[in-house]
Amino acid sequence: MSEKILLSSPHMGGGEQKYINEAFETNWIAPLGTNVDGFENELAEYVGIQGAAAVSAGTAAIDLALNLLGVGAGDTVFCSSLTFIASANPIVYRGAKPVFIDSEWDTWNMSPQALERAFEDSASEGKLPKAVIIVNLYGQSAKMDELMEICNRYDVAVVEDAAESLGSTYKGKKSGTFGKYGIYSFNGNKIITTSGGGMLVSDDLEALKHARFLATQARDTAKHYQHSVIGYNYRLSNVLAGIGRGQLEVLDERVAQKRAIFERYLEVLSKVDGVSLMPELEDTFSNRWLSALQLDPEKVNISPYDLIDTLNEENIEARPVWKPLHLQPVFEGCKFYAHGEDEVVSEILFERGICLPSDSKMTMEQQQKVIDVLIKNLEC
Repeated sequence: MSEKILLSSPHMGGGEQKYINEAFETNWIAPLGTNVDGFENELAEYVGIQGAAAVSAGTAAIDLALNLLGVGAGDTVFCSSLTFIASANPIVYRGAKPVFIDSEWDTWNMSPQALERAFEDSASEGKLPKAVIIVNLYGQSAKMDELMEICNRYDVAVVEDAAESLGSTYKGKKSGTFGKYGIYSFNGNKIITTSGGGMLVSDDLEALKHARFLATQARDTAKHYQHSVIGYNYRLSNVLAGIGRGQLEVLDERVAQKRAIFERYLEVLSKVDGVSLMPELEDTFSNRWLSALQLDPEKVNISPYDLIDTLNEENIEARPVWKPLHLQPVFEGCKFYAHGEDEVVSEILFERGICLPSDSKMTMEQQQKVIDVLIKNLEC
């Protein structure tokens, strides 16, 4: 059988090894060292923000952000519904309750209309959310101007979940830098990876200093081990930060490769009636981490799941679009605000959506094989 064509896998650039070797040569293997400092500084400079804190996962970064915002038991946090569950799990870690916000068609991200209604209801009840988590799905920035205007009007802080959108921009500004806090993920399938890891970014350097304190078991300044608050083992190791530094050097190249993959899909699939690819909002630049499409069931004679199975039979990895969090059993009973009275965009995208192989190591021949299988089954 031919080599499997993957959705998105780690892609080393070649420069990572020098940073890893440096960590070994200096014996800085623990969650401290020049690679951690360098990775934080270099990423902050790349995205144009004052500071960054390297942590063990994007999930840890969200948890720290909510902690810094004082989220606790009895609070509510608004969160995009069409996303991976890691966006919302930290809300529960804090003892708070998530309220899920639907998507809209232009970006597949958080609907400003739904967010407005959620705020109106919470204000009338006299209990505003403690924070809003806005997700940038598959590399595409949400409508940040509209969403930030609403959140600022109610004086509620934003955590921008840019786990999937490092390298993307919104009106010339880097994704992840709009809210009080931004987060990135370096999981193995992301556009750059540290095998596992994340980053918390902010212009509030004092807050980031406290985040590092909390992420290193919250040890007080004392000769003995003393702890006045509960901390976490959330820091990134110096070895993994070395991988991140090497990966950051090729980030723009990876973005270009991902976008080229999307454009090749678009050139062919846009001609197929009933197939539409994920849009790119005007004046934004998506890293196209994953190339995603939706199938119109009235025009296409194959369901997304059947097409995924067919691709899998050809040793091609494809996956459904994220199942909205308001439909997940673990969040049963949580409030949800739809985009329109009779239109739940996130559910429609889940029912119709497919994520196609978007691996930056994928050859032209491999992508052509994917396209051939798609065309054969979509035009039958």
